[in-house]
Amino acid sequence: MTITVVVADDQELVRSGFALIVDSQPGMSVVAEAANGREAVEAVRAHAPDVALLDIRMPELDGIEAARIICAQTPTKVIMLTTFDQDDYVYDALQAGASGFLLKDVRRDDLVHAVRVAAGGEALLAPAVTRRLIDDMVRRNARPGPPPRSLDPLTDRERETLTLLGRGLSNAEIAATLVVSEHTVKTHVSNVLSKLGLRDRVQAVIAAYESGLLRPGTSGVQ
Repeated sequence: MTITVVVADDQELVRSGFALIVDSQPGMSVVAEAANGREAVEAVRAHAPDVALLDIRMPELDGIEAARIICAQTPTKVIMLTTFDQDDYVYDALQAGASGFLLKDVRRDDLVHAVRVAAGGEALLAPAVTRRLIDDMVRRNARPGPPPRSLDPLTDRERETLTLLGRGLSNAEIAATLVVSEHTVKTHVSNVLSKLGLRDRVQAVIAAYESGLLRPGTSGVQ
């Protein structure tokens, strides 16, 4: 099965370079290129790609806003690309629903791997890394938080699972903590993501903070 990709960057040479790398890989195809965020959104709507590579700084509509629209309205997975290695960008990209974040000087093999991982429905940042990032952002009060997310749809066991996801635990670690099988944990994780409308485990970490389930410097339920 071919992984379809949209590449968006306002610099033509950069955009063409990434498109060439992706298009040259077996099982991958670039279905459209875009020079700004608005074109990227239109391309995703027109071609329904598996993955969209979005530059963060683009005219008309920046990459973060484009990612927010794409992630809210389509199943396309988003990978953000930038030359700026700053926590603010990573945090904003994750809140927008992006599956990951790569610098533009990424190695060819790492870019290809990232596309495959995102297309497979996995997050490119480990939940534990995401938790440390969000914890730091909240500690510094760098921005006002979103409205608290309701956990009403979750059962007690699913809330426990979300708490452990928020701590960055793997399925095996969650299973050991709850004294259940990994298969049961996978079911709980799937239910949490489905009931809260989350795209992946990284989004679950964000949800644990948004709901107040976890707070900076803590490791348990509030």
